[in-house]
This record gives sequence, C-alpha cells and structure tokens, in this order.
Amino acid sequence: MGAAVLVPATSANLGPGFDSFGLALDLHNRFEAELASEWRVEVSGEGAGTLSTGEDNVVARSMARAFAEAGRPELKARISCLNTIPTGSGLGSSSAAIVGGLLLGEALADADFGDERRLELAAELEGHPDNVAAALFGGFTVCWSVEGRARCARFEPARGLAVVAVPATKELATSVARAMLPEAVPHRDAAFNVAHAGLLAASIAAGRPELFGDALADRLHEPYREAAVGDLREVADILRASGASGVALSGAGPTVIGLVAGDTDRAAHELARGIAERAASRILALGTRRLPQAVAIDRWGARLL
Repeated sequence: MGAAVLVPATSANLGPGFDSFGLALDLHNRFEAELASEWRVEVSGEGAGTLSTGEDNVVARSMARAFAEAGRPELKARISCLNTIPTGSGLGSSSAAIVGGLLLGEALADADFGDERRLELAAELEGHPDNVAAALFGGFTVCWSVEGRARCARFEPARGLAVVAVPATKELATSVARAMLPEAVPHRDAAFNVAHAGLLAASIAAGRPELFGDALADRLHEPYREAAVGDLREVADILRASGASGVALSGAGPTVIGLVAGDTDRAAHELARGIAERAASRILALGTRRLPQAVAIDRWGARLL
C-alpha cells in the first residue's frame, strides 16, 4: 500500500515580506511512495539526472524525519518524484520536496501530526517557514515565530489574481543568495519595508491591484541580490511594460514574478497568458531567461491523492 501527494510551487518574500510572506502557485510536484526494505528514489522532470536518488534526497530525508516523529524510525520507502517546479529557481522546489516527504511519511506511518506540528517540522528542515507554509496551506501566508517555533496565518487572496513567472537558465542556490545579505540594515530601510509589507498584505487580501506596484517595493534583500540576478531590472521593466501590476524577485531568485489582476481568477490567468506572450521575445533575447509562464494561484495547498 502506498501514498501520493501533490505539492504546489511557492513564491516567497514577494518584495517586502522577507522571510515572512508566501504565495502558493498552481504548478506542482507529484510524489508517490511505498514502504520498502531500502531507500530508493526515482526522479523525472525537473532535476532528473542531478537530484540525488539515494537516502540523502530531500524527499527521503523528510520522510525519514516524519517516520522518526511518528516513532517508526526503522521505516524506509521507495519514492517516485515527478517534478514540474524548476530547481534552484526561487519557486520553492526544496520546500515542495520537504512538504511532500513529510506528508508521505506521515501517511505511511499512519500518524497525524496536525497543522501546527507539520509547519514546525517543515520549517525545521527548510531553515525558514515562508515557502513551506504556502506549500502546506495554499493561498497567501504570513509567518512569524514564537519562542523559536514557526507560526503561520493563512489568508485567502482576493479573487482575480495570477502570476507571470520568468525563470532563469541558471540556478541560484539559496545559500549563495543569503550570503549576499548584510548583517544589519539602516533603520529607514526597515521602516520602508514595514510600510510596504503591510500595504502588500492588505492589497492581496482585499483585492486592491492598483497598489501592487508600490506595495512590492523592497529594501531588505532585492537590492543586495541584484549582483547575482544581473537582469532583474531589465526583466522587471519588460513585465511592467507588458501589463503586470507589480514585479518582485521570487524567493531568493533568480525567478522574477509579475502579479496580474482580473475580475476573476480565470480572467487574471488569461491576462497573464497575454502578458507572457507579449514579453516572451524580449525576455528570451536577454539570453539568461526561460520562457515566461502564466501561473494561477493555488488555493488548496499540499494534498494527498
């Protein structure tokens, strides 16, 4: 007897919400597993040929952590990964693997950790909660910590929201992107981000897309990461000129996203497709980017199949 889970891609930070905000996207990795005598992992799609197929694979390590949490550390599994989320792109591929592994391990061990403990375990494995929270719960999430324990509030994004995602041809390791950040920032920059983060959260929840352009501005991480994402401003300008309401680096990058608004989710997705088509030739001409893609919002989060 086995189990299968579908886990969405995520875009974290969203400009000013550094290490706090996450948005789930309708682009998924599917993981399947069954108990076995030894760890074995098969990978197809994104990451095939580069991701580990042994017990150090992120999905396997997360399953092992779930087995230990359930009091069954002796369990092992055979895992199949069908990945559509680009790796090293800032779209939450590692978080999807962590969440997928935890849910599969929980299911195969016949355990029930509960939402709060799932988030704690996922954040423990990832090192920060923003991507894993959105992957677990879908929609728009805001994270914080209480005495070192990850906490999260989920908010339903207003209807009529979609994203244009522009991945890069080369990966950017989160560890590298984090190393570019200073230990301290000026008080004025912190105050700037407090105001813009509040504005962004309110505009997503209330459906005020006319505020996205201002709300997505950031001074805590994007200015420092431009050296690693050299075409960030060019891509942002192309997306805005093509009709995006606002633009931000997705997670640590190098993917850049544009928020798109319409009267309904379907209408927003159609508008996002049009923006992606208009931007495609200019984006590809940069030589550093993959084809822009219109992506709907995932409102459900990770789910067992």
